[in-house]
Amino acid sequence: MATVTETLTTPPNPTTHGTTTDTNTNPSDSYHAALDALNRDGFVVLPASLFPSFDLPTLRAAAARLTTSARSGEWPYIRTLPKQFPPWPQDPSNGIWGVQHLLHPSNPDHLTFAKSYFDAELLKYVAVLVGCSEDELTMELYNMLVRPEKEFSLRWHRDDIPASATPDEEMERLAKPGWHAQWNLALYDDASLVVVPGSHRRARTETERAAEPYEPNMPGQLVVQLKAGEVAFYNNNILHRGVYDPTKERMTLHGSIGSSKGSEDRARNVLQHGVGEWVGQYDFGAFEPEMAERAGRMRERLVEMGRRSGDVGFYSKDE
Repeated sequence: MATVTETLTTPPNPTTHGTTTDTNTNPSDSYHAALDALNRDGFVVLPASLFPSFDLPTLRAAAARLTTSARSGEWPYIRTLPKQFPPWPQDPSNGIWGVQHLLHPSNPDHLTFAKSYFDAELLKYVAVLVGCSEDELTMELYNMLVRPEKEFSLRWHRDDIPASATPDEEMERLAKPGWHAQWNLALYDDASLVVVPGSHRRARTETERAAEPYEPNMPGQLVVQLKAGEVAFYNNNILHRGVYDPTKERMTLHGSIGSSKGSEDRARNVLQHGVGEWVGQYDFGAFEPEMAERAGRMRERLVEMGRRSGDVGFYSKDE
């Protein structure tokens, strides 16, 4: 199955994992074409041309600086091998596969990352994909996935449904709105995300349930091939895993934005990362006025989520 893009007029090539682009497509159609693809396949890849404000050289330079700090132990917010879920030990000596909290006010480059996270065009796509108005969008997470120093992979999983769930429990959760959008913005070509298209709409098959956690050839799996600057939105409850090649540079910005309609359902997934510990300190004074206004509103909805939710615990603390 191909990844599907913003275009409505050009059908995707079923033999590729890339995108199909029609620059003459009505811009308003592109949002709903992306939504149709996300609903059908569980993911959609959008070309870099849709986000002209993304400055890849500047983002790469900022990402490199923060990754260097993370590998050296100067930046404590990291995802460390071999642990898959938070909380992660802050000791990078065994290697890292992610850098947390790109928007933290102590990051000298937080404004560079914020410009891509609060980008007006990105937020238009997010609102359509979530199914809410832009006035309901809620700040959530902005992290980065990086090249580990040795071979590493994540097990097959759904982000918000445990592997122990029965088919009925899976379907009960999958039937509920997700109330968020999750995406990967590749700063370098990236082929680390592996998905089973369509699995976000059904319970796991018997084969999937019986498969080894790191099964390399799950039936129907597809490697999402991203070119630098492309954005992959995906349903976080699609059956998926990550496979990371230590020989290839990887700096992929990994974000999520939610809706105030689903704050109770999203609380654990978001707050378990510790964003509530610093988001109240965030100063939007260096932003352009329009961006500062929408970012401030999104931040306040996140603060309110934390205020109402209290201690939410962890999805899988020991894994």
